Amino acid sequence: MVLRDQLGLKFLPPERRVWTVRALVAAVRAHVEREYSDAWVEGEISNFRAQVSGHLYFTLKDGNAQIRVVMFRSAARLLRFRPADGMQVVVRGRVTVYEDRGELQIAAEYIEPKGAGGLQVAFEQLKAKLEAEGLFAAERKKALPALPARIGIVTSPQAAALRDILNILQRRHHTVNVVIYPAQVQGDAAAAEVAGGVRYFNELRGDASRSVEVIIVGRGGGSAEDLAAFNDEGLARVVATSEIPVISAVGHETDFTIVDFVADLRAATPSAAAELVIRSRVEVETQAEAVRERLVRAMERRLLEARHALMERAQHGAFARMMDLIRQRQQKMDDLTYRLERGERQTLELMRRRWETVAAAVRHYDVRRVLAAMRGELEGSTAALGSAMRNLLLLHKVRVERMSRALEMLSPLAILERGYALVFDAAGKLVKDAAQVKVGEEISARVARGEIQATVKNKSK
Repeated sequence: MVLRDQLGLKFLPPERRVWTVRALVAAVRAHVEREYSDAWVEGEISNFRAQVSGHLYFTLKDGNAQIRVVMFRSAARLLRFRPADGMQVVVRGRVTVYEDRGELQIAAEYIEPKGAGGLQVAFEQLKAKLEAEGLFAAERKKALPALPARIGIVTSPQAAALRDILNILQRRHHTVNVVIYPAQVQGDAAAAEVAGGVRYFNELRGDASRSVEVIIVGRGGGSAEDLAAFNDEGLARVVATSEIPVISAVGHETDFTIVDFVADLRAATPSAAAELVIRSRVEVETQAEAVRERLVRAMERRLLEARHALMERAQHGAFARMMDLIRQRQQKMDDLTYRLERGERQTLELMRRRWETVAAAVRHYDVRRVLAAMRGELEGSTAALGSAMRNLLLLHKVRVERMSRALEMLSPLAILERGYALVFDAAGKLVKDAAQVKVGEEISARVARGEIQATVKNKSK
């Protein structure tokens, strides 16, 4: 359509675009994610919910404003503290739109508490939890053997703490046997490796030739981040359930970890005294360390190459869209699971209330008499209903037959069956007056069965 303005100039009106709801939400989502791909947001946590799938859901509030936050399992498992309602936090993530509800939300990648550091919050939370369970109680501590013949040590072969412990044991009793379980004492894998060492010595308790009488878990001092592995809940529970007494020798005198509280005895870390270690052992450990370092460097190089290759593939757009789709399905599944659980709880509560009502009624009445009365009333109602339905069906049957006969009488086909015909002119219009057609004009007549073509030769009124 072309329009003209007041001067008579032609112009085209703007084209109207009609969106589908899903297309509009997807377009808004793409725009928001492009503009806010890495946002830091501060607020208070409310409505916190942790799903069985490992995903975390909560609302971040600031005054009267709020926004939903979802943290998927891959990021949530890296948290060192447990988020809770009322906690003031800073969230880093990607602002996006949950298409199924058209809601703005943050896909969080990192959360840190406001004020106290995340490691300190995690430490205090875990300490309070384990203390409430009684894992710090003095009565559950096991007594140490007076003169153990074999001692197990779980630590890093490169740690200065190992040399300190060996020096102290040599000075105290040079005939003692030492079994070392090598484990990382710093980093993400440290807690699992140290726990594996404690479990290993416990599994050997039945083997007299290899069992130990006491376990020392130790490492040198360091920052809170360096000692974070010894604040792991899994490691703490393994130490607490050990059948063999465990001595904790982690950090400096002023350093405290969760392992210190659950161990049977906390000892200060021996001072560095590398010069007192047996020389032959030093040479063997130095040679083994050189081989280990070469192996570690080779493995690290291979892992770095593999990591780069994996990152290149992970950054591909198709992979990102696939992961985004999977996360949306996971979030939708969590949402449906939560709604299903809530519906089940409501249904059970309703059934419980109905049961209490019925139980109260049964206690006040004779059940057999009430059931007999109900049975008689039901049989009477059933008979009356059956009779009424038969009468109603008969009435409708008569009415339908009457209407069918009337419809047949009024049907145009019935009229044509009686010998009448419908005449149409050449234009297909129904002829009701002879003046509508001319002599020589082609006409058609519709009879009951078929159609007749004819030519007008004469006409009269």
